[in-house]
Amino acid sequence: MTDKGALTARELALDMLMEILERGSFCHIVERQALSKYQYLPKKDRALAARITEGVVERLLSVDYAINRVSKTKTDKMKPVIRNILRMGAYQILYMDRIPDSAACNEAVKLAGKRRFAGLKGFVNGVLRSLAREKEELVFPDEETRLSIPPWLFSMWRQELGEEEALAVAEAMLKERPTCVRCNQDKESVDEIVKSLASQGVQITRLPDFDDILYIRNYDYLEALDAFSKGWIQVQDVSSSLVCRAAAPKKGDFVLDVCGAPGGKSLHMADLLKGTGMVEARDLTFQKVALIEENISRSGFSNIRAKVWDALEPDEEMKGQADIVLADLPCSGLGIIGRKPDIKYRMTREGCQELSDLQKEILSVVWEYVKPGGTLVYSTCTISRAENQENLEWFLREFPFETVDISGRVGGVFEEKTAKMGYLQLLPGRHPSDGFFLAVLKRKQE
Repeated sequence: MTDKGALTARELALDMLMEILERGSFCHIVERQALSKYQYLPKKDRALAARITEGVVERLLSVDYAINRVSKTKTDKMKPVIRNILRMGAYQILYMDRIPDSAACNEAVKLAGKRRFAGLKGFVNGVLRSLAREKEELVFPDEETRLSIPPWLFSMWRQELGEEEALAVAEAMLKERPTCVRCNQDKESVDEIVKSLASQGVQITRLPDFDDILYIRNYDYLEALDAFSKGWIQVQDVSSSLVCRAAAPKKGDFVLDVCGAPGGKSLHMADLLKGTGMVEARDLTFQKVALIEENISRSGFSNIRAKVWDALEPDEEMKGQADIVLADLPCSGLGIIGRKPDIKYRMTREGCQELSDLQKEILSVVWEYVKPGGTLVYSTCTISRAENQENLEWFLREFPFETVDISGRVGGVFEEKTAKMGYLQLLPGRHPSDGFFLAVLKRKQE
């Protein structure tokens, strides 16, 4: 990283992009670590660095296309530092109206000099000024490039969703969204939580039909919010919160979450059980379980525990013990591209199929933990028939379960005809949420 005293927002953005795009690090992890490390920077500088970093990653295909239109040297042949300086400049010119084109060019040239590429300052200046001159005439060759969606993925969505819905999903994933939090109502009333957040300058938007869901903006660090440190709120997309609503737990239930990290659904279950019953949240590694335990400690719930357990490993003692099993399984994550844009460049069609097979393996083990008459909720944060509807159909053929009509359990804005058949496929652009799939199943009485 750059010398602490001289660090600028754009230098920080460049450092983050080098980690993400050149070294393959995960976007959300790099950003969280960097913004935490450089808390001394003014809020507006950290916000600018985050905006540029996220913007370049989410618009990578369109930004590279635009650069390659005006540069004789193509992006894949450029030095990595120069490539990413140009991407930053191009993103600002094309998508950040508040930044004058001249400022985007000048700052990029300065950055090239600071990073010891003084000999390429003219090249950087020439490419970006050409782009600024020609941006009004820029036409992308296809929707995949315009929306920066890998062709295989857009093709799959077109096939599974239809042209109009695929476009709506891709467009929605490029829109900025506030942080979604769920209120732990067993800890504090929503009114008091709202008062606390408002007192710290947080902008709050409510979601109709969901008293406990808040969209928050204009805060610096989540950890600095009293409502967060006291365990009153939990970061959780509204789509994820539907899992527990649809499962409809009863007081005293034993709930097993087989792939629980970081613990959002487990905590929601503990909240809904109002101090009764028990929730056991499991995951594969000590590191993941540590995340669950951290959230349990912060929330203060006593009816929840965490355990290290591989979901592929049968647990003989757990067979037939759970009133509800939550199986929110590893997936391609294509529904959360709006929050983790690098996912779309990492995943492949083959990867989706491999994950579908893994989900089948896990379901083949964990179904036995459900009591006769008990409930299994299968969920993913993706948009892929192989991982969602097709796996549901397979499971119903192979195991003694039937779907549960969940009409009326999830709030009006999320109601779909498929709720009668026990499942929902949520889509950005159609629903105010991430892309998400859930199915509620009841184990048949023996």
